[in-house]
Amino acid sequence: MKVLCIGEALIDMICTDRGSRLANGQNFLKKAGGAPANVAAAIAALGGQVDMAAKVGKDPFGQHLIDLLNEMGVNTKWIIQDPNSFTTFAFVSLMEDGERDFYFNRGADGQLSMTDLAGLNLNEYSIVHFGSATGFLPGPLQATYLDLLNKAKAAGALISFDPNYRHLLFPNNTASFITQSWHYIQACDFFKLSDEEAMLITGLDTIDAAAAALRTKTTAVFAITLGKEGTLLSTSHGTEIISSIPITAIDATGAGDAFVGAVLYQLIGTKPADMQAIAIEKWRTMITNANKAGARTCEYMGAMEAFKHLNNSIFNS
Repeated sequence: MKVLCIGEALIDMICTDRGSRLANGQNFLKKAGGAPANVAAAIAALGGQVDMAAKVGKDPFGQHLIDLLNEMGVNTKWIIQDPNSFTTFAFVSLMEDGERDFYFNRGADGQLSMTDLAGLNLNEYSIVHFGSATGFLPGPLQATYLDLLNKAKAAGALISFDPNYRHLLFPNNTASFITQSWHYIQACDFFKLSDEEAMLITGLDTIDAAAAALRTKTTAVFAITLGKEGTLLSTSHGTEIISSIPITAIDATGAGDAFVGAVLYQLIGTKPADMQAIAIEKWRTMITNANKAGARTCEYMGAMEAFKHLNNSIFNS
């Protein structure tokens, strides 16, 4: 009854000069981050059992990530400290509307190999989540992602996917991101896309068209987040929009990860073969709860800090 999240754990350096682009920022605040690490922390905050598989530097920043995830309730047995690589950093500047100016300085996360995870038993996990575009960059993590995907499916785990597209990671090779995304979309049981990602991956210019194209190529349940317009949900029952939760956003960092974490928390113990049989009323409740988790995250600065205010009692609010 556990979840395994795979990918990067990193340090977000958040510019505290609100509204300033990174080029103009002067003051930065260190926060723990990384999309799959955020999902793991959200699941733990909601009360789920979750392990994180990642590589960080054998440095103060890597140790900080391990300590914080442990504090959040995430099992860090499979977070490896690499003495030869520095911990990965992402520099983030928050705009007035809560969106981000973003720059990535990659280090240890890309070095995670199957050798590092030789003792990992995928039969222990109900759900295995692949949650980051960094896994699509060349290097050991890319091969580890693919190997773990195949082994997790063979073990009968429910497969979850969130591409977390960042243009700066694929400035001249978007085609590679799209090709790899399709492979995971067609292999998984649940996936979440932003509206931007849905149109990028399908090559279509409306959400309705993108959703229709996705439905012809996958049997997975999927959600496309639309910001204040809500969330498009696609199941065997059809496609519909689930309303968003009105808030005044302070920081959108980690909101999508909280959404995914909330969905996966509610799916723990679900078999892949049972996904299509879940009643539409239950899916509506799960996505509404996930929207609540994402909204709560936007009300605080920094994803991990926000998750300290996250628990499953918000589902009843």
